[in-house]
Amino acid sequence: MSGDKAFLTRRIYLGQSEIPQRWYNLQADLPEPLPPPIHPVTKETLRPEELEPIFPRGLIAQEVSKERWIEIPDAVRDALGLWRPTPLVRARNLEKELKTPARIYFKDESVSPPGSHKPNTAVAQAYYNKVEGIRQLTTETGAGQWGSSLALACRLFDLECTVYMVRVSYEQKPYRRTMMQLWGARVVPSPSSETQSGRHILAADPQCPGSLGIAISEAVESAVCNPECRYALGSVLNHVMLHQTVIGLEAEKQMELWGDFPDVIIGCVGGGSNFAGLAFPFIRHKVAGRPIRLVAVEPRACPTLTRGQYRYDFGDTAGQTPLLKMHTLGHSFVPPGIHAGGLRYHGMAPMVSLAVKLGWVEILALHQRECFEAARLFAATEGIIPAPETSHAIRAAVLEALRCRETGQEKCILFNLSGHGVCDLGSYEKYLTGQLDDYEYPQERIDAALAELPPVE
Repeated sequence: MSGDKAFLTRRIYLGQSEIPQRWYNLQADLPEPLPPPIHPVTKETLRPEELEPIFPRGLIAQEVSKERWIEIPDAVRDALGLWRPTPLVRARNLEKELKTPARIYFKDESVSPPGSHKPNTAVAQAYYNKVEGIRQLTTETGAGQWGSSLALACRLFDLECTVYMVRVSYEQKPYRRTMMQLWGARVVPSPSSETQSGRHILAADPQCPGSLGIAISEAVESAVCNPECRYALGSVLNHVMLHQTVIGLEAEKQMELWGDFPDVIIGCVGGGSNFAGLAFPFIRHKVAGRPIRLVAVEPRACPTLTRGQYRYDFGDTAGQTPLLKMHTLGHSFVPPGIHAGGLRYHGMAPMVSLAVKLGWVEILALHQRECFEAARLFAATEGIIPAPETSHAIRAAVLEALRCRETGQEKCILFNLSGHGVCDLGSYEKYLTGQLDDYEYPQERIDAALAELPPVE
Protein backbone atom coordinates (compact mmCIF):
# COMPACT_ATOMS: atom_id res chain seq x y z
CA MET A 1 0.00 0.00 0.00
CA SER A 2 1.06 3.56 -0.67
CA GLY A 3 2.93 5.09 2.26
CA ASP A 4 3.91 1.75 3.84
CA LYS A 5 7.47 1.42 5.01
CA ALA A 6 9.65 -1.18 3.30
CA PHE A 7 9.33 -4.43 5.23
CA LEU A 8 12.59 -5.59 6.82
CA THR A 9 12.99 -9.35 6.94
CA ARG A 10 13.66 -10.55 10.46
CA ARG A 11 13.11 -14.32 10.25
CA ILE A 12 13.85 -17.09 7.79
CA TYR A 13 11.75 -20.24 8.12
CA LEU A 14 12.15 -23.63 6.48
CA GLY A 15 9.30 -26.01 5.70
CA GLN A 16 8.93 -29.16 7.76
CA SER A 17 10.01 -31.25 4.79
CA GLU A 18 13.38 -29.51 5.18
CA ILE A 19 14.12 -30.99 8.61
CA PRO A 20 17.56 -32.52 8.03
CA GLN A 21 17.46 -36.14 6.90
CA ARG A 22 21.00 -36.88 8.09
CA TRP A 23 23.17 -35.88 11.02
CA TYR A 24 26.68 -34.58 10.35
CA ASN A 25 29.51 -36.44 12.11
CA LEU A 26 32.61 -34.29 12.71
CA GLN A 27 34.68 -37.41 13.42
CA ALA A 28 34.85 -38.04 9.67
CA ASP A 29 36.73 -34.77 9.12
CA LEU A 30 39.10 -34.73 12.07
CA PRO A 31 42.78 -34.66 11.04
CA GLU A 32 43.56 -37.00 13.93
CA PRO A 33 41.36 -39.58 15.68
CA LEU A 34 39.73 -38.85 19.00
CA PRO A 35 41.65 -40.46 21.87
CA PRO A 36 39.65 -43.59 22.80
CA PRO A 37 37.63 -43.88 26.01
CA ILE A 38 39.33 -45.84 28.80
CA HIS A 39 37.70 -48.45 31.07
CA PRO A 40 37.29 -46.95 34.58
CA VAL A 41 38.59 -50.09 36.31
CA THR A 42 41.05 -51.83 33.99
CA LYS A 43 42.38 -48.58 32.49
CA GLU A 44 42.46 -50.35 29.13
CA THR A 45 40.91 -49.01 25.91
CA LEU A 46 37.17 -49.49 26.26
CA ARG A 47 35.50 -51.95 23.89
CA PRO A 48 32.15 -50.67 22.52
CA GLU A 49 30.23 -53.67 23.89
CA GLU A 50 31.35 -52.73 27.42
CA LEU A 51 29.03 -49.71 27.19
CA GLU A 52 25.92 -51.86 26.74
CA PRO A 53 24.90 -51.81 30.45
CA ILE A 54 24.61 -48.00 30.09
CA PHE A 55 23.57 -47.27 26.47
CA PRO A 56 21.61 -49.06 23.70
CA ARG A 57 23.64 -50.55 20.85
CA GLY A 58 22.31 -48.02 18.30
CA LEU A 59 23.80 -45.10 20.25
CA ILE A 60 27.05 -46.96 20.91
CA ALA A 61 27.43 -47.44 17.15
CA GLN A 62 26.99 -43.69 16.64
CA GLU A 63 29.47 -42.96 19.42
CA VAL A 64 32.29 -44.71 17.55
CA SER A 65 31.17 -44.07 13.95
CA LYS A 66 33.52 -42.37 11.49
CA GLU A 67 30.82 -41.98 8.81
CA ARG A 68 30.32 -38.37 7.74
CA TRP A 69 26.53 -38.61 7.41
CA ILE A 70 24.18 -40.75 9.53
CA GLU A 71 20.52 -41.15 8.57
CA ILE A 72 17.91 -39.79 10.97
CA PRO A 73 15.12 -42.39 11.52
CA ASP A 74 11.66 -41.35 10.35
CA ALA A 75 10.25 -41.67 13.88
CA VAL A 76 12.88 -39.23 15.17
CA ARG A 77 12.24 -36.75 12.34
CA ASP A 78 8.52 -37.00 13.10
CA ALA A 79 9.17 -36.15 16.77
CA LEU A 80 11.49 -33.30 15.79
CA GLY A 81 8.64 -31.96 13.67
CA LEU A 82 6.86 -30.83 16.84
CA TRP A 83 9.09 -27.74 16.73
CA ARG A 84 11.64 -28.03 13.92
CA PRO A 85 12.84 -26.41 11.78
CA THR A 86 13.54 -23.52 14.13
CA PRO A 87 13.75 -19.95 12.79
CA LEU A 88 16.90 -18.02 11.99
CA VAL A 89 16.40 -14.46 13.23
CA ARG A 90 18.13 -11.21 12.31
CA ALA A 91 18.54 -9.22 15.56
CA ARG A 92 17.86 -5.87 13.89
CA ASN A 93 16.73 -4.09 17.05
CA LEU A 94 19.86 -5.20 18.90
CA GLU A 95 22.01 -4.01 16.00
CA LYS A 96 20.29 -0.61 16.10
CA GLU A 97 20.70 -0.30 19.86
CA LEU A 98 24.42 -1.11 19.63
CA LYS A 99 24.90 1.25 16.66
CA THR A 100 27.00 -1.44 15.01
CA PRO A 101 27.59 -2.12 11.31
CA ALA A 102 27.67 -5.84 12.17
CA ARG A 103 24.85 -8.13 11.12
CA ILE A 104 23.70 -10.22 14.08
CA TYR A 105 21.72 -13.43 13.63
CA PHE A 106 20.58 -16.04 16.10
CA LYS A 107 19.23 -19.55 15.71
CA ASP A 108 16.16 -19.64 17.95
CA GLU A 109 16.17 -22.98 19.77
CA SER A 110 13.88 -21.58 22.48
CA VAL A 111 10.79 -22.51 20.43
CA SER A 112 10.91 -26.22 21.39
CA PRO A 113 8.30 -27.39 23.96
CA PRO A 114 10.86 -27.45 26.82
CA GLY A 115 12.29 -24.16 25.56
CA SER A 116 15.81 -25.22 24.59
CA HIS A 117 17.97 -27.16 22.12
CA LYS A 118 18.12 -30.22 24.36
CA PRO A 119 15.18 -32.23 22.90
CA ASN A 120 17.11 -32.55 19.60
CA THR A 121 19.07 -35.38 21.21
CA ALA A 122 16.48 -36.42 23.81
CA VAL A 123 14.03 -37.71 21.21
CA ALA A 124 16.81 -39.57 19.39
CA GLN A 125 18.05 -41.21 22.58
CA ALA A 126 14.54 -42.17 23.65
CA TYR A 127 13.89 -43.70 20.22
CA TYR A 128 17.03 -45.88 20.17
CA ASN A 129 16.29 -47.14 23.69
CA LYS A 130 12.67 -47.87 22.83
CA VAL A 131 13.48 -49.97 19.74
CA GLU A 132 15.84 -52.12 21.84
CA GLY A 133 13.17 -52.87 24.44
CA ILE A 134 14.37 -50.59 27.23
CA ARG A 135 11.56 -49.46 29.51
CA GLN A 136 13.19 -46.82 31.75
CA LEU A 137 15.74 -44.02 31.40
CA THR A 138 17.68 -42.18 34.09
CA THR A 139 19.60 -38.96 33.70
CA GLU A 140 20.99 -35.91 35.45
CA THR A 141 20.12 -32.27 34.91
CA GLY A 142 21.57 -28.95 36.01
CA ALA A 143 19.32 -26.04 35.09
CA GLY A 144 16.56 -28.46 34.12
CA GLN A 145 16.56 -27.94 30.37
CA TRP A 146 17.95 -31.41 29.70
CA GLY A 147 15.78 -33.09 32.32
CA SER A 148 12.61 -31.52 30.95
CA SER A 149 13.65 -32.45 27.41
CA LEU A 150 14.20 -36.10 28.32
CA ALA A 151 10.93 -36.13 30.27
CA LEU A 152 9.11 -35.00 27.13
CA ALA A 153 10.96 -37.51 24.93
CA CYS A 154 10.15 -40.37 27.30
CA ARG A 155 6.49 -39.36 27.23
CA LEU A 156 6.54 -39.37 23.41
CA PHE A 157 8.09 -42.86 23.29
CA ASP A 158 6.27 -44.31 26.33
CA LEU A 159 9.27 -44.73 28.63
CA GLU A 160 9.61 -44.17 32.37
CA CYS A 161 11.99 -41.36 33.35
CA THR A 162 13.92 -40.51 36.53
CA VAL A 163 15.88 -37.26 36.69
CA TYR A 164 18.56 -36.52 39.29
CA MET A 165 18.54 -32.72 39.46
CA VAL A 166 21.50 -30.81 40.93
CA ARG A 167 20.25 -29.72 44.34
CA VAL A 168 21.05 -26.01 43.98
CA SER A 169 19.10 -25.92 40.70
CA TYR A 170 16.31 -28.05 42.21
CA GLU A 171 15.87 -25.24 44.74
CA GLN A 172 16.51 -22.30 42.37
CA LYS A 173 14.33 -23.51 39.48
CA PRO A 174 11.11 -25.09 40.82
CA TYR A 175 9.21 -24.54 37.59
CA ARG A 176 11.64 -26.67 35.60
CA ARG A 177 11.00 -29.39 38.17
CA THR A 178 7.25 -28.95 37.70
CA MET A 179 7.66 -29.14 33.92
CA MET A 180 9.41 -32.50 34.21
CA GLN A 181 6.73 -33.79 36.54
CA LEU A 182 3.96 -32.69 34.17
CA TRP A 183 5.56 -34.87 31.48
CA GLY A 184 5.61 -37.79 33.91
CA ALA A 185 9.19 -37.80 35.16
CA ARG A 186 10.25 -38.48 38.74
CA VAL A 187 12.63 -35.72 39.90
CA VAL A 188 15.14 -36.33 42.69
CA PRO A 189 17.39 -33.63 44.22
CA SER A 190 21.05 -34.66 43.96
CA PRO A 191 22.98 -35.68 45.97
CA SER A 192 20.27 -37.97 47.32
CA SER A 193 20.00 -40.88 49.72
CA GLU A 194 18.73 -43.15 46.91
CA THR A 195 22.16 -44.20 45.68
CA GLN A 196 25.42 -45.30 47.23
CA SER A 197 27.29 -42.45 45.56
CA GLY A 198 24.75 -39.91 46.80
CA ARG A 199 24.87 -41.23 50.36
CA HIS A 200 28.67 -41.07 50.30
CA ILE A 201 28.62 -37.40 49.24
CA LEU A 202 26.00 -36.46 51.86
CA ALA A 203 27.96 -38.20 54.61
CA ALA A 204 30.95 -36.01 53.81
CA ASP A 205 28.93 -32.81 53.24
CA PRO A 206 25.25 -32.81 54.27
CA GLN A 207 24.82 -29.32 52.75
CA CYS A 208 26.44 -30.17 49.41
CA PRO A 209 24.85 -28.04 46.64
CA GLY A 210 25.44 -30.83 44.15
CA SER A 211 27.06 -30.81 40.74
CA LEU A 212 26.45 -32.35 37.36
CA GLY A 213 29.27 -34.81 38.09
CA ILE A 214 27.52 -36.01 41.26
CA ALA A 215 24.13 -36.23 39.54
CA ILE A 216 25.69 -38.25 36.71
CA SER A 217 27.11 -40.70 39.26
CA GLU A 218 23.65 -41.23 40.74
CA ALA A 219 21.95 -41.63 37.37
CA VAL A 220 24.56 -44.09 36.06
CA GLU A 221 24.43 -46.11 39.27
CA SER A 222 20.64 -46.33 39.00
CA ALA A 223 20.87 -47.48 35.39
CA VAL A 224 23.46 -50.24 35.84
CA CYS A 225 21.52 -51.70 38.78
CA ASN A 226 18.38 -52.25 36.66
CA PRO A 227 18.53 -54.42 33.49
CA GLU A 228 15.42 -52.70 32.08
CA CYS A 229 16.95 -49.25 32.52
CA ARG A 230 19.58 -47.27 30.63
CA TYR A 231 21.26 -43.92 31.11
CA ALA A 232 20.78 -40.86 28.86
CA LEU A 233 23.27 -37.99 28.73
CA GLY A 234 22.39 -34.50 27.54
CA SER A 235 25.85 -33.37 26.45
CA VAL A 236 29.56 -34.32 26.20
CA LEU A 237 29.38 -37.63 24.29
CA ASN A 238 29.88 -37.95 20.54
CA HIS A 239 26.37 -39.16 19.76
CA VAL A 240 24.89 -36.12 21.54
CA MET A 241 27.05 -33.77 19.48
CA LEU A 242 25.90 -35.68 16.39
CA HIS A 243 22.18 -35.29 17.14
CA GLN A 244 22.53 -31.56 17.77
CA THR A 245 23.95 -30.86 14.29
CA VAL A 246 20.40 -30.38 13.03
CA ILE A 247 20.84 -26.83 14.38
CA GLY A 248 23.82 -25.95 12.22
CA LEU A 249 22.54 -27.82 9.16
CA GLU A 250 19.33 -25.79 9.22
CA ALA A 251 21.23 -22.56 9.88
CA GLU A 252 23.53 -23.27 6.95
CA LYS A 253 20.56 -23.52 4.60
CA GLN A 254 18.86 -20.47 6.13
CA MET A 255 21.98 -18.32 5.81
CA GLU A 256 22.15 -19.33 2.14
CA LEU A 257 18.53 -18.27 1.64
CA TRP A 258 19.35 -14.96 3.30
CA GLY A 259 22.33 -14.50 1.00
CA ASP A 260 24.71 -14.15 3.92
CA PHE A 261 27.37 -16.24 5.65
CA PRO A 262 28.77 -15.99 9.19
CA ASP A 263 32.20 -14.58 9.92
CA VAL A 264 31.85 -15.42 13.64
CA ILE A 265 29.85 -18.27 15.21
CA ILE A 266 29.24 -18.17 18.97
CA GLY A 267 27.77 -20.59 21.50
CA CYS A 268 27.87 -21.01 25.27
CA VAL A 269 29.55 -24.17 26.58
CA GLY A 270 29.02 -26.32 29.64
CA GLY A 271 29.36 -29.81 28.22
CA GLY A 272 29.42 -28.50 24.64
CA SER A 273 26.20 -29.67 22.96
CA ASN A 274 24.55 -26.44 21.79
CA PHE A 275 27.86 -24.98 20.63
CA ALA A 276 28.70 -28.15 18.72
CA GLY A 277 25.21 -28.34 17.25
CA LEU A 278 25.56 -24.94 15.63
CA ALA A 279 29.32 -24.85 14.97
CA PHE A 280 30.27 -28.36 13.85
CA PRO A 281 28.51 -28.26 10.44
CA PHE A 282 30.32 -24.98 9.71
CA ILE A 283 33.72 -26.49 10.56
CA ARG A 284 33.51 -28.18 7.15
CA HIS A 285 33.74 -24.73 5.59
CA LYS A 286 36.56 -23.64 7.91
CA VAL A 287 38.58 -26.74 6.98
CA ALA A 288 37.92 -25.94 3.30
CA GLY A 289 39.51 -22.52 3.76
CA ARG A 290 36.72 -20.09 4.70
CA PRO A 291 37.95 -17.71 7.44
CA ILE A 292 35.24 -18.47 10.03
CA ARG A 293 35.88 -17.82 13.72
CA LEU A 294 34.20 -20.20 16.17
CA VAL A 295 33.92 -18.93 19.75
CA ALA A 296 32.99 -21.10 22.76
CA VAL A 297 31.93 -19.06 25.82
CA GLU A 298 32.01 -20.39 29.37
CA PRO A 299 31.46 -18.93 32.87
CA ARG A 300 34.54 -17.73 34.74
CA ALA A 301 33.16 -19.51 37.80
CA CYS A 302 33.47 -22.87 36.00
CA PRO A 303 36.40 -22.29 33.61
CA THR A 304 36.78 -25.75 32.08
CA LEU A 305 38.41 -24.66 28.82
CA THR A 306 40.29 -21.59 30.01
CA ARG A 307 41.78 -23.00 33.24
CA GLY A 308 41.33 -26.77 33.01
CA GLN A 309 43.72 -29.33 31.53
CA TYR A 310 43.39 -31.53 28.45
CA ARG A 311 43.60 -34.88 30.22
CA TYR A 312 41.82 -38.17 30.73
CA ASP A 313 39.18 -37.87 33.44
CA PHE A 314 35.95 -39.43 34.64
CA GLY A 315 32.72 -37.88 33.45
CA ASP A 316 31.21 -38.23 36.93
CA THR A 317 32.30 -37.55 40.50
CA ALA A 318 32.24 -41.15 41.76
CA GLY A 319 34.44 -42.47 38.95
CA GLN A 320 31.91 -44.91 37.49
CA THR A 321 31.95 -43.63 33.90
CA PRO A 322 34.60 -44.33 31.26
CA LEU A 323 37.61 -42.02 31.23
CA LEU A 324 37.47 -39.48 28.41
CA LYS A 325 40.24 -37.29 26.99
CA MET A 326 38.81 -33.81 27.46
CA HIS A 327 39.39 -30.43 28.98
CA THR A 328 38.60 -30.87 32.66
CA LEU A 329 38.77 -29.15 36.03
CA GLY A 330 38.83 -32.55 37.73
CA HIS A 331 35.92 -34.86 38.49
CA SER A 332 35.92 -33.82 42.18
CA PHE A 333 35.47 -30.16 41.22
CA VAL A 334 32.24 -28.70 42.67
CA PRO A 335 31.48 -25.31 41.08
CA PRO A 336 29.71 -22.51 42.94
CA GLY A 337 25.95 -22.17 42.63
CA ILE A 338 25.93 -19.73 39.72
CA HIS A 339 22.60 -19.28 37.99
CA ALA A 340 23.72 -20.71 34.64
CA GLY A 341 23.21 -24.19 36.07
CA GLY A 342 23.61 -25.91 32.71
CA LEU A 343 27.21 -24.63 32.47
CA ARG A 344 28.31 -26.02 35.85
CA TYR A 345 30.17 -29.09 34.59
CA HIS A 346 33.79 -30.01 35.24
CA GLY A 347 34.49 -31.46 31.76
CA MET A 348 34.04 -30.60 28.10
CA ALA A 349 32.93 -32.76 25.18
CA PRO A 350 35.94 -34.66 23.76
CA MET A 351 35.17 -33.42 20.23
CA VAL A 352 34.90 -29.79 21.38
CA SER A 353 38.09 -30.25 23.41
CA LEU A 354 39.96 -31.61 20.39
CA ALA A 355 38.61 -28.79 18.20
CA VAL A 356 40.09 -26.32 20.71
CA LYS A 357 43.40 -28.21 20.69
CA LEU A 358 43.45 -28.10 16.88
CA GLY A 359 42.99 -24.32 16.96
CA TRP A 360 39.60 -24.47 15.26
CA VAL A 361 37.75 -23.00 18.25
CA GLU A 362 38.51 -19.88 20.32
CA ILE A 363 37.57 -19.77 24.01
CA LEU A 364 36.23 -16.95 26.16
CA ALA A 365 35.25 -16.86 29.86
CA LEU A 366 32.79 -14.29 31.23
CA HIS A 367 31.35 -13.29 34.59
CA GLN A 368 27.64 -13.83 35.22
CA ARG A 369 26.67 -10.22 35.93
CA GLU A 370 27.90 -8.92 32.57
CA CYS A 371 26.04 -11.80 30.93
CA PHE A 372 22.80 -10.97 32.76
CA GLU A 373 23.22 -7.35 31.65
CA ALA A 374 23.52 -8.53 28.04
CA ALA A 375 20.44 -10.71 28.56
CA ARG A 376 18.47 -7.68 29.78
CA LEU A 377 19.55 -5.73 26.70
CA PHE A 378 18.54 -8.62 24.45
CA ALA A 379 15.15 -8.95 26.13
CA ALA A 380 14.56 -5.21 25.78
CA THR A 381 15.44 -5.17 22.06
CA GLU A 382 14.46 -8.59 20.71
CA GLY A 383 11.67 -9.42 23.18
CA ILE A 384 12.97 -12.85 24.23
CA ILE A 385 14.10 -13.47 27.81
CA PRO A 386 17.10 -15.79 27.32
CA ALA A 387 18.26 -18.57 29.60
CA PRO A 388 21.18 -17.59 31.86
CA GLU A 389 23.33 -20.08 29.92
CA THR A 390 22.46 -18.41 26.61
CA SER A 391 23.29 -14.99 28.05
CA HIS A 392 26.97 -15.92 27.77
CA ALA A 393 26.66 -16.28 24.00
CA ILE A 394 24.70 -13.02 23.81
CA ARG A 395 27.37 -11.14 25.77
CA ALA A 396 30.08 -12.49 23.46
CA ALA A 397 28.02 -11.45 20.40
CA VAL A 398 27.57 -7.95 21.88
CA LEU A 399 31.33 -7.66 22.44
CA GLU A 400 31.97 -8.67 18.81
CA ALA A 401 29.39 -6.15 17.56
CA LEU A 402 30.91 -3.35 19.65
CA ARG A 403 34.34 -4.11 18.20
CA CYS A 404 32.78 -3.79 14.75
CA ARG A 405 31.42 -0.39 15.76
CA GLU A 406 34.93 0.68 16.71
CA THR A 407 36.60 -0.69 13.56
CA GLY A 408 33.80 -0.13 11.06
CA GLN A 409 33.89 -3.79 10.00
CA GLU A 410 30.58 -5.18 8.73
CA LYS A 411 30.95 -8.68 10.12
CA CYS A 412 28.21 -11.31 10.13
CA ILE A 413 27.76 -12.70 13.66
CA LEU A 414 25.72 -15.86 14.30
CA PHE A 415 24.99 -17.22 17.78
CA ASN A 416 22.83 -19.97 19.20
CA LEU A 417 19.91 -18.83 21.33
CA SER A 418 20.01 -22.19 23.09
CA GLY A 419 17.01 -21.60 25.34
CA HIS A 420 14.58 -19.13 26.91
CA GLY A 421 14.67 -18.00 30.53
CA VAL A 422 10.98 -17.99 31.38
CA CYS A 423 11.64 -20.62 34.06
CA ASP A 424 14.66 -18.66 35.31
CA LEU A 425 12.90 -15.50 36.47
CA GLY A 426 14.05 -16.12 40.04
CA SER A 427 17.61 -15.69 38.80
CA TYR A 428 16.67 -12.49 37.00
CA GLU A 429 14.99 -11.20 40.17
CA LYS A 430 18.27 -11.68 42.02
CA TYR A 431 20.10 -9.85 39.23
CA LEU A 432 17.66 -6.92 39.28
CA THR A 433 17.89 -6.60 43.06
CA GLY A 434 21.69 -6.72 43.13
CA GLN A 435 21.96 -10.15 44.72
CA LEU A 436 24.16 -11.76 42.05
CA ASP A 437 27.88 -11.94 42.68
CA ASP A 438 30.69 -12.62 40.26
CA TYR A 439 32.90 -15.49 41.32
CA GLU A 440 36.52 -16.14 40.33
CA TYR A 441 37.34 -19.71 41.30
CA PRO A 442 40.48 -19.86 43.51
CA GLN A 443 43.40 -21.44 41.68
CA GLU A 444 44.37 -23.51 44.70
CA ARG A 445 40.98 -25.25 44.66
CA ILE A 446 41.28 -25.95 40.93
CA ASP A 447 44.78 -27.31 41.54
CA ALA A 448 43.44 -29.56 44.30
CA ALA A 449 40.79 -31.02 41.99
CA LEU A 450 43.31 -31.46 39.14
CA ALA A 451 45.65 -33.29 41.53
CA GLU A 452 43.02 -36.04 41.78
CA LEU A 453 43.00 -36.76 38.05
CA PRO A 454 43.69 -40.44 37.29
CA PRO A 455 47.26 -41.17 36.10
CA VAL A 456 46.24 -42.07 32.53
CA GLU A 457 48.00 -40.64 29.48
